[in-house]
Amino acid sequence: MVIGLTQIKGLGYNFATAILDTLKINPNSNIGNLTDENVQAIEKLITDPIASNFPAWFLNRRKDIETGANLHLLTSDIPFTLRNDIERERITASWRGYRHLSGLKVRGQRTRTSGRKGGAVGVAKGGMAAPVKKGGAGAPAAAAAAPAAAAAAPAAAAETPAAAPAEKKE
Repeated sequence: MVIGLTQIKGLGYNFATAILDTLKINPNSNIGNLTDENVQAIEKLITDPIASNFPAWFLNRRKDIETGANLHLLTSDIPFTLRNDIERERITASWRGYRHLSGLKVRGQRTRTSGRKGGAVGVAKGGMAAPVKKGGAGAPAAAAAAPAAAAAAPAAAAETPAAAPAEKKE
């Protein structure tokens, strides 16, 4: 029972145990053995824990900014409310909003060594070395080799037709 209830987003182990203790249901029983009355009682308690005299510190959204009420959020309401809170901080240009915009830590942690995201900083490991270009370091050597290459080009062109058929036969 306890593990089955914790599969609902917004219900933790302690909350599930408190629900089962309040309703006097055996936490070691299977969910398939619940009666319809038990299921409805669990649903009612999950949707409105304040009516069942759960303390305010047990809820996951105390003193909501918009309503001022103590709430307990479930399922898709949790990320939706979180996005709204972050967007409100960005719009009001608070320090936390700036930290969220920059993708940095928000709650005062140090960032010198931890909290690094993204690619590695420094020298990349592995990979292949850059190919070596002909002529290497000196451009003048390449310029001097250009007239010699131009003179050798007609001779090379004469040799290539004879070499080409030999390559095709093999």
